Amino acid sequence: MSFVAGTTTDTWARYVDDLAGVLGRVSFTRADGGSLDVDEGYATWRDLTLRVREQRRTVYLVGNGASASMASHFSADLAKNGRVHTQTFFDLSLITALSNDIAYEQVFAAPLRGRGAAGDMLVAISSSGNSPNVLAAAAAAAELGITTVTLTGKDPGNALRKRGDLNLHVPAPTYGLTETAHAACLHRWMDLVQMADGELT
Repeated sequence: MSFVAGTTTDTWARYVDDLAGVLGRVSFTRADGGSLDVDEGYATWRDLTLRVREQRRTVYLVGNGASASMASHFSADLAKNGRVHTQTFFDLSLITALSNDIAYEQVFAAPLRGRGAAGDMLVAISSSGNSPNVLAAAAAAAELGITTVTLTGKDPGNALRKRGDLNLHVPAPTYGLTETAHAACLHRWMDLVQMADGELT
């Protein structure tokens, strides 16, 4: 079976085939829209991450819903296994205070403006690529000179894919396939950081 965007996954074998098709079509683009080979894209992401660590800067990770859980997951993995300082903005008191006092669209951008600086990295995860609060975070990162890596899915013309210095896109027709593919892509990033230290073979 071959991957066909938008088809219904009615068996496990078809789901596996669809997921493999999505992962096999992951793409990277630069800020100027130019394409990168997937391995080159990953190598760039790894090297940017290692530079953040060497300079003792911070990797911020943001997202909503399932993307928030992945941001939290890989924030922990990167801190523990990659020895990189990481931060998320998912504390309930912080989110509710910012949402109530400013706007929900600013729950990531406002604290990023207060804490982030040039030399940091923002990893912005959004299945649709159109989440207003994630887009606002990317805009804040650009203002601050923070390197932004985006992970998006579904429509390749989504807004977030145009906002990063490095942009990973998975051409998945559903949120489930997009989120599952993003998890695999984030694990690949984490593995490459560990492999650079000779800690994963």
